[in-house]
Amino acid sequence: MNHSIMGNLMHIGPLVLMGAFACALAVERFYALFIVYPLKNSEQFYESVQAKLADDRVSEAIALCDRRTKSPAAQVVRVGLMRINQPEDIIENGLGMAISDGQERVQKRTGYLATVANVATLTGLFGTVMGLVQSFEAIGGVSAQQKSVLLAAGISTAMNATLLGLGVAIPCLLVYALYVNKTNRLNKELEQAAAKTMDLIKMKFYSAVDRSKLPPKRVA
Repeated sequence: MNHSIMGNLMHIGPLVLMGAFACALAVERFYALFIVYPLKNSEQFYESVQAKLADDRVSEAIALCDRRTKSPAAQVVRVGLMRINQPEDIIENGLGMAISDGQERVQKRTGYLATVANVATLTGLFGTVMGLVQSFEAIGGVSAQQKSVLLAAGISTAMNATLLGLGVAIPCLLVYALYVNKTNRLNKELEQAAAKTMDLIKMKFYSAVDRSKLPPKRVA
């Protein structure tokens, strides 16, 4: 009895811990990727930034980004606006670094789910092999009736390790695939934020140049 309990703890205990870790990680990543990081009401946000830039209210446009500090896309826009009076290549360099920082935030810790899935599968297989080895060792010096009982109990313990390992690994892989897809969309959102920021800055610059070419207004 004690041997069976110890065997279960040895084979299944690590898998239970992996499953708990994977659940906590999946919840944290879901909250970050689906609730915190996306730029909500993006069209309205860009329209507000464009309107403030058109009125030369750059500081107010930057303040709009400061209200969305948890959104990597908004922070990309902020970096571009902070360099609005710099040469174009300096603005692009800043946007590139902001995209890299944002992608690092977005991708952080998601890969651990795939790692847990692989380790859980191997741990389940290891538990299966160890369970079978212990079962055959246990039946070495007992009667035929006891052999069948011990062998059945050992194989049951071994198969439980395999089952639990797959039970941890399969959901982890499914959630990982979902989160990778969402991560790719957020990375695309960062690239779009950089492109739109450059477009807004160029529109502001060329509109200012065009206004400077207008003839002076006549005084009645």
